[in-house]
Amino acid sequence: MKVTFLGTGTSQGIPIIGSKHPVCLSENPKDKRLRVSILIEWDEYTYVVDCGPDFRQQMIRVNRERIDGIVFTHEHADHTAGLDDIRPFFFRQGDIPIYAHKRVLGELEHRFGYIFETENKYPGAPSVVCNEIKNEPFKLGNLEVIPIDGMHYNLQVFGFRFDNFAYLTDMKTIADEELEKLKGLEVLVVNALRIDPHPSHYNLEEALDLIKKLKPKRAFLTHISHLLGFHDNVQQSLPDGVFLAYDNLTITIE
Repeated sequence: MKVTFLGTGTSQGIPIIGSKHPVCLSENPKDKRLRVSILIEWDEYTYVVDCGPDFRQQMIRVNRERIDGIVFTHEHADHTAGLDDIRPFFFRQGDIPIYAHKRVLGELEHRFGYIFETENKYPGAPSVVCNEIKNEPFKLGNLEVIPIDGMHYNLQVFGFRFDNFAYLTDMKTIADEELEKLKGLEVLVVNALRIDPHPSHYNLEEALDLIKKLKPKRAFLTHISHLLGFHDNVQQSLPDGVFLAYDNLTITIE
């Protein structure tokens, strides 16, 4: 299994428009972060988790000609606003499967009604095949995926376990019974927004506490704001086996 970090930034990305913060002015490419998303590949399958407003740029950067579907964690714009940019895939492949909580599917239909229309549909609009995710395992290709139910302030969100790899973004609290699903991981990816506490995201301390509790072989931090600090400085401060993810990083999971 191979995972590529398409984006590792928070909702505004880094640099933030008009910001003079030193991290936003950094010339280190690892400090430049598009909105958070991953590309996950195994056998002949290729899926994307979340497609935010940078989706087009991300797909061009990784030079993908097809995807087998998109899995959504939740409905916020930094995770969904790029849905229209599935059009090149749709024109080549036909309807694109999407996977999301029933609530999220409803939000997408509300925002992108022209994509979901079945009558008198605009000829240039893409089409999707909707697959509802509940808090129970589901299949992507030949792989069973396990949802991880959590809370993003007062909004339910899903993380996902793909075999020995798990991806958690926009999490603030996870119940103990959900954490049981995350035992025995080779790689855990978890959000770590900044140093100071935040009402809807893990901060660095909370993310490291979760990693210490779950004991994956390796862990990567994502959904990062400029307030976490410069990439190289933060990386030097992290425990062994914990890494600050950056855009276009590719990792392999056995």
